[in-house]
Amino acid sequence: MTQIYFYSGSVNKLQTACRLCAKALQQNMKILIYTPDATLLKQLDELLWTFSPTSFIPHCHIHEDIALVSATPAILSDRIPPDMPFDVLLNLHREQPPSFDQFNRLIEIAGNSPEDKQVARERYRFYKDAGYPLQHFQLDN
Repeated sequence: MTQIYFYSGSVNKLQTACRLCAKALQQNMKILIYTPDATLLKQLDELLWTFSPTSFIPHCHIHEDIALVSATPAILSDRIPPDMPFDVLLNLHREQPPSFDQFNRLIEIAGNSPEDKQVARERYRFYKDAGYPLQHFQLDN
């Protein structure tokens, strides 16, 4: 069953996503970062190259050929592809992602705005009511 990790209190969700992505890669996990928002994917793409002054997170978009051979450990995507070998799904969408249960782990990030907190609570409640194991982390950033 998919393990759900909820991180709440994020001041900057994209910075938090970069840190969590780096952590997953340090543990040799493959990660799919999902949102249907093209602007958000573009912002994250740029940030993954620059968020750390001494390194970058190797990544590409799902539509690039290199993604199809699973040569890159982090993939940015506007869809959830079937049968690709990912360990972690990092959701940046307002709703629970489709087919999230094909992953070992799902990471959810909740920001500080009232609207973001509300939609995050709805996702949390959905996973809890469906019986998924949940872990919650309060961020101090």
